[in-house]
Amino acid sequence: MKQTLIPFLFLFIFLSAKAQDLAVLSQRAQAEVIDSWLDERITNLLPQLMTETGIDMWVVISREYNEDPVIRTLLPATWMAARRRTILVMYQPAPNSAVETYAVARYDVGKAFKRAWNPEEQPDQWDALMKLISEKNPKKIALNYAKDYGHADGLTQNEYQTFMEYLPANLKGNVTSAQTLAVRWLETRTTSEMATYKHIQEIAHYIIQEGLSERVITPGVTTTEDVVWWYREKIKEMKLDTWFHPSVDIQRADPANDEQNRNFATKAAETVILPGDLLHIDFGITYLRLNTDTQELAYVLKAGETEVPKYLQEAFKAGNRVQDLLTQNYVSGRTGNEILRETRKMMESEGIRGSIYTHPLGFYGHSAGPTIGMWDNQGDTKGAGDFSLHAMTGYAIELNAVVFVKEWNKDVRIMLEEGALFDGKKVTYYNGRQKSILAIPRVSNYLGY
Repeated sequence: MKQTLIPFLFLFIFLSAKAQDLAVLSQRAQAEVIDSWLDERITNLLPQLMTETGIDMWVVISREYNEDPVIRTLLPATWMAARRRTILVMYQPAPNSAVETYAVARYDVGKAFKRAWNPEEQPDQWDALMKLISEKNPKKIALNYAKDYGHADGLTQNEYQTFMEYLPANLKGNVTSAQTLAVRWLETRTTSEMATYKHIQEIAHYIIQEGLSERVITPGVTTTEDVVWWYREKIKEMKLDTWFHPSVDIQRADPANDEQNRNFATKAAETVILPGDLLHIDFGITYLRLNTDTQELAYVLKAGETEVPKYLQEAFKAGNRVQDLLTQNYVSGRTGNEILRETRKMMESEGIRGSIYTHPLGFYGHSAGPTIGMWDNQGDTKGAGDFSLHAMTGYAIELNAVVFVKEWNKDVRIMLEEGALFDGKKVTYYNGRQKSILAIPRVSNYLGY
């Protein structure tokens, strides 16, 4: 009995130590990091992007409880939302020069945006904004309205109409969409953010692997929804957030199980987890305003099994192969549609069935940037799919491979997703990628049975 307990004890000590190693900052420390990153982005990144897009003035207007998606990335950490009407103005006097930042609001907005309106002297906020714009006389005034990206379409109709009514006639022709600038702002990662993203992804991997283990799952008792809600509790316990409700689904040899053909628009039914099941998790966390989006697989060992069956591990390799084909087609300047097209040609030439639905990842889980396929459309995606690939941008490499497994006499769908960075030359997974199916329980791998 004592000998049997020793491996469990070592596993508990290892997991406990691992949890302690994965540092999560206090709320105060998180706020300090977020604010320092924002200062870095405004000082070093924004001038580059405004010069690149030819925009010399960017005006972001948002009212309380109706937040523009972009303004959320410009507010200090201690601001939960815009206050009353918050107007942020960013002006670049000359290409490559520092950007001047103003808050046409009742308050300073963090360190970067100093108040440029005194209601006691000028009661009309719009008049104050127009005075500032007229003084700067910009060639292009970018507003957040956009056709292809909801992220860049945060300006409401009322605010746009009011802005245009107040804007001097000689400047009306200078108004343009901020779509490209907004997308570039959202998709581009700074050096500091890149340095931390590996740690954020490592935290996500740790939580996923703990949930897909004997610490959480008792075969024959635990359901998929039990595991889903364990993940939600774990996220809160670790002082993290999530941007979507996780999901757990099952593929099994049973002919009645048709999970491999389920449409992603339909939620999988709650199911009791049994030995021989292939589990799939879709999971994401939010930390320091950055998001993860990860999908992994685990297998529940049957009596007498000490490892995942080789035929499933072989099937899993097809998923890794699709990842390789996709990421080798990441070339600066290519559009999302071009990357998808080239990858699907390679898949077809190798006889691989599957789908690609990869998306940008950063301030939002489904973020701005080039869309590379969609689960319900493996052809071109107009608009977002036509956006070009840029360096220093992050992605959720999301896809599946469909493999016929003769031992089950049916197809198995290998669904994978991992966070990665494109540095302009190659794709690097933030914290590696899953290369084999996890075993549940993993302790039995070294019990010697």
